[in-house]
Amino acid sequence: MEGLNELAFIIGGINHWITIFLIMAGLYIIVSRSNMIKKLVGLSIFQTSVYLLYVSPGKILGGTAPIIIEDAPGQLYSNPLPHVLILTAIVVGVATLALGLALVVRINEAYGSIEEDDVYTSADWD
Repeated sequence: MEGLNELAFIIGGINHWITIFLIMAGLYIIVSRSNMIKKLVGLSIFQTSVYLLYVSPGKILGGTAPIIIEDAPGQLYSNPLPHVLILTAIVVGVATLALGLALVVRINEAYGSIEEDDVYTSADWD
């Protein structure tokens, strides 16, 4: 019986486990890699985990879109606010990623590398 409760706990929170895994993977990539493109990929993975964190509690099993139907009293409705906020966040995230990639291209043109160590050693820090 104890094993079934633990298994139900793990499966019931699978969305949170995936979110935690993606947060850790994104942070690890950001911290451990010196390649700027890889850092941007890590940042995108981290952003995706935040999207999952906000969207997953917004869905209610058996819930419908928040449109009032007169013939169905007591109807469950899903909260649309997290989904709307995440749509905005996705647009901002794509714009941020595009800006980051443009900066990496410009850094590559200026210093000849996208590795942080090479940029730091070749830069003139007067």
